[in-house]
Amino acid sequence: MRAEESHFADLVQGRAQQFQIPLYQRTYSWTEKQLAQLWGDILDQSELVGTDAAASTHFLGSVVLAPSPQNEATFPRWLVVDGQQRLTTLSLALAAIRDHIADTQPDEAERIDEEYLINKRKKGRDHFRLLPTQADRPQYSAHVHGVQSEQAPGDRIAGAYRFFRRKLVELMEADDPVAPQEMLRIEQAITSRLTLVTVTAERGDNVHRIFESLNNTGLKLSQADLLRNYLFMRLPTRGEQVYESHWLPLQSSLSNDELEQLMWLQLVLDGDDRVRRQDLYTAQQQRFERGVASGAPTEADIEAYIKELHRRSAHFRKIIRPEEETDPLRRGHLKRLQDWQAVVTYPALMVVLDQHDRGDADTAEATRAMSYIESFLVRRTICRVPTNNLNRIFQSVPAQLPQAEGVADGLHQLLSAENRFWPDDEELREKIRTAPFYQYGRPNQRRLVLQRMEESYDHPEPVDFALARLTIEHVMPQSPGDEWLRMLDDDATEGESAEDLHTRLQHTLGNLTLTGVNSELSNHPFERKQGLLDSSHLEMNRRIAATERWGAKEILARADDLADRAIRMWPAPLRGMGRAERSRDWRLAHQVLAALPRGTWTSYGDLAAFIGSGAQAVGAHLANTEGVANAYRVLNADGKIADGFRWTGSDGGDVRARLSADGIHFTATGAADPAQRLSVDDLSLLLDKAEGQSAEEASPTGPEQEGEETRAARFLHQLTADDAPATISAIRELLTRWEKLGGWIGYGAGEVTTSAFLMLGRAGAPGQGIWPLTLYPGSGRGGTAEVVFAHMANREPFVNRTRRAELLNRLNAMEGVSLPEGKLELRPNFRLSVLEDDANREHLYATLAWFRDCWEQRDLA
Repeated sequence: MRAEESHFADLVQGRAQQFQIPLYQRTYSWTEKQLAQLWGDILDQSELVGTDAAASTHFLGSVVLAPSPQNEATFPRWLVVDGQQRLTTLSLALAAIRDHIADTQPDEAERIDEEYLINKRKKGRDHFRLLPTQADRPQYSAHVHGVQSEQAPGDRIAGAYRFFRRKLVELMEADDPVAPQEMLRIEQAITSRLTLVTVTAERGDNVHRIFESLNNTGLKLSQADLLRNYLFMRLPTRGEQVYESHWLPLQSSLSNDELEQLMWLQLVLDGDDRVRRQDLYTAQQQRFERGVASGAPTEADIEAYIKELHRRSAHFRKIIRPEEETDPLRRGHLKRLQDWQAVVTYPALMVVLDQHDRGDADTAEATRAMSYIESFLVRRTICRVPTNNLNRIFQSVPAQLPQAEGVADGLHQLLSAENRFWPDDEELREKIRTAPFYQYGRPNQRRLVLQRMEESYDHPEPVDFALARLTIEHVMPQSPGDEWLRMLDDDATEGESAEDLHTRLQHTLGNLTLTGVNSELSNHPFERKQGLLDSSHLEMNRRIAATERWGAKEILARADDLADRAIRMWPAPLRGMGRAERSRDWRLAHQVLAALPRGTWTSYGDLAAFIGSGAQAVGAHLANTEGVANAYRVLNADGKIADGFRWTGSDGGDVRARLSADGIHFTATGAADPAQRLSVDDLSLLLDKAEGQSAEEASPTGPEQEGEETRAARFLHQLTADDAPATISAIRELLTRWEKLGGWIGYGAGEVTTSAFLMLGRAGAPGQGIWPLTLYPGSGRGGTAEVVFAHMANREPFVNRTRRAELLNRLNAMEGVSLPEGKLELRPNFRLSVLEDDANREHLYATLAWFRDCWEQRDLA
């Protein structure tokens, strides 16, 4: 065998050749987790193209090749013994770039095709430079040929290609003048900056033994383990003393993962704003060796490093354990940032605490600096600024902080830069009025914003939020009854229905509050809610109760009051530092449209409510902006194509034919199938998945927790109040049958909207169970059963899309149920009333038994 360092371009460019995936290899299996990690590496490397750091490439892994039995002297063929996942992924990424630039840079697209993806003068199977296993060939060849074929359930090839297309859309605005150059930098990062070790076997070598040795598993050393060994191997005389004085107390005060994080932070604080945690060991080793003329650090160098690591560990512990901070104001900021789960801010917080420790910043300045960090996060969340660049922003703080300023003023200036997107007072006020706050960010972050709002009233007897079990509730309910709709109808403007007004305002901050009451309110009219809100210990609830009604005017008035409080609590960015255009709202729209699954559509109103805009503004933007992916799949609320629709850029042909080709069905009236429509809630869930966030929901942790009996009673009470007697009887029978199948019933903590979960798995073990359905009582329109595909997608064995598709097909066999395949990553629902039918109930019981069997046999698959 021979081994050499190479890049993708070195491997596949040049003469015609082919890399064959042997049949004994598994099919392509990378998920979004691996794809997202690779995409981060690609972006990091693309920024180094043409810079002084151009020599610092990223090691991707090994590729082991052996001559194929079909090898020819004029057309080399290689078996890919190891590395097929990497080669397939890089090829799909290049195909995505080619297709992304095909309309604007056709010559460059053709070059990418011929250099990396195809053998131009070969036919049939020899046409492809990479030939996957038989199972993967149809989809892979379709994407290499640029043909958008229908995605089969469980097809990871198509999933990877769509991932890269979506990421390219997110990265590039249609009117961005640097987009073409950025695309070519990304291509260069993929082909020339991801290092591979290519091991080539000779004919006669035992490739199976090679493969076995490469994949031999063992206990992998962490980066902290590797670095610790490196350090103490270089302390032959001082090792025991340094270990006793500095390393042992350091190691005893932090877990191994926390120690590794601190080591990474030390590199960042020393100015390495590009280092990734998985590259910690190599980066620190190189830093040691670059810093001394001999290329090898002395004992004094190693000892100084460990001493500094020990000193900074005191700052780090205050960040991860705020109770160790003695100053109450700083402790408050650190506790809120911890509750926010703001790990990305650690580099900036370490700078602040370090300067305070050194005496370069007094207590007031350190507190002010922390207030800017908190404000930066909160304002961006309220204004729905995407989070995907926060790591880079805060990791660059130590290297970019202005030296001539104090740490507070320096942070204020740095975070106010135009490319940091720190919303000003005007934008904050607008988004509090219009943006669906309930659908963005994490649930804990939304609760913290409302908690701070309550604290702003300075009540003489404030609520202890650490003890209070509070949840976010909608004052105007998510499922309004007729009385709510009649009131909204009075407030609606010309051309806007009560339903449209409800969609626009229901999730805005002005309609949200916190409550811990054991409510029987359900979705009842406002008059029924006032008494309980008035008796609340929360000042903001008493103020809501003091209003005579709760319609659009009252929600907007409260939003204005909350905006005034937010502006006082969270400082604004500096003026005159440059201001980013408000294109990020449209970027959010572009991102979610790019992520639309096949066979789905959405409406102008849904998309407008999702980004906090108006339907007419959305329509005008899509009509006048070229290059917006899936813009033609935005329809009127009734599923009809908008009058006067026209393509931007090249003509896409007949719109209805294009929609049909995308798997969208039409009714006899010519409207798109309403079951395939993605609501504003679906869009929010879709973007969470696209950004790598898990679909969060407060699932129950056991059937017999404190208060559980009350939750069960509340669910049954609301079910009895809101649903028909036949439906109530069917649901009671369903709950009993589920328990006979070996499951248990958990009940949601919602005070206004109650729910029941059909659970499997060990009770009381959060995150270890699974549930196929969540049941919600009706609100005058009938209750629903939500099929939680979004959660199943993260739990074996339903990570496999084929399994979820089978569940969908089984449920669709019930009369009156039609769940679209395009919602296999979402949470579609059907009416509880369909279970009034005896045949439907028996079919559902059989489906649930199948679901249970799949779960119990998951480890055997």
